[in-house]
Amino acid sequence: MKRLFIALAVTISAQNVTAQFHTLNMPQESPRVQETQRLGITEITLDYGSPALRNRDVWNNVIPQGGDPIPWRAGANMATTIEFSTDVQIEGKPLKAGKYGFHIIPDNDIYTLLFAHNFDQWGSYYLDIEKDISLKVTVNPETCTTSEQLDFEFLNRTENSMVVGLEWGEKRIPFKVEVDLNKTVVESLRSELRGINTYHWQAWNDAALWCLNHNTNLDEALQWANRSINGGYNGFAADKNLTNLSTKIQLLKKLNKAQEMENIISEAKNLDVTAYEANGFSQFLLQNGFYQDALDYCNMALNKNPDTWFLQLNRGISHYFLGDKKASLKDITKVIKGAPEQFHPRLKEIMVEIENGTYKLPQQS
Repeated sequence: MKRLFIALAVTISAQNVTAQFHTLNMPQESPRVQETQRLGITEITLDYGSPALRNRDVWNNVIPQGGDPIPWRAGANMATTIEFSTDVQIEGKPLKAGKYGFHIIPDNDIYTLLFAHNFDQWGSYYLDIEKDISLKVTVNPETCTTSEQLDFEFLNRTENSMVVGLEWGEKRIPFKVEVDLNKTVVESLRSELRGINTYHWQAWNDAALWCLNHNTNLDEALQWANRSINGGYNGFAADKNLTNLSTKIQLLKKLNKAQEMENIISEAKNLDVTAYEANGFSQFLLQNGFYQDALDYCNMALNKNPDTWFLQLNRGISHYFLGDKKASLKDITKVIKGAPEQFHPRLKEIMVEIENGTYKLPQQS
């Protein structure tokens, strides 16, 4: 059976080579497909020939299996390749960053997936399973919606994992890819912050904020927040603002540096900002539980921007969380008089919630 399969393959290959002694751009029965998906910052690139079913029972009559199973190219013509821009785990087993030939050994309903560092091959005919394979894993198939063309789908995506599934006919051969998200992202951030991004306060702040939101690399993230605020050599590209000060405040809170955190809150309060910026910072203080600071800041901002309805609203909410329901309702009553009419229904709902003690801050996006 194996000799017959190879003989047929050689005959077909010879016919294809004969037909290709020209440079005409012709449609292919098994068009080449290249697609890239991004998992975290890891790029996963597949390159494969996509044959059609053409009414064939491919899993029984086309793909070699049973008896003496041999590797299949997981596509058509040149072997399928898969490339990872960072280290990954495949079905829980480590695989280094790089480009690999992707081959499958079907054996009834068990499928052995082979990742070959010798990736530049025609089909799987010369694959040396003893010498060419970097990783071997075994998976079970699944049923799927009929796919006329062989293709790969990317399924069950999370922040640090996804399932890659070869689909052809009504069968899917899936394997799970995982990345060490914190490690790969932090290493990438360190590298990128040494390039053109080193001149942009936003880049340093966003890098620090990513670490904060993922509770990783916090000490270095604090250094990045400081770089965003203070700039580089001789203060070059410094930009102290409510955005990067807010990031620093949150990092200091998470690192239990209470006194330094209060100092930065005071520093932020004294920045000269617009009413809209003051609105954002007072909301930030409320969201992070700094209710007294939010009240003090709203009072300061209202001295500069009197009768600003959204600052009055934030002050009323500050009173509420500090246990002064009467002052809270008084502020929000004033807010309804000064706010645009389209906000009145929600403001009235807030008043009812405050009276009932059920008001909750909106979830941050």
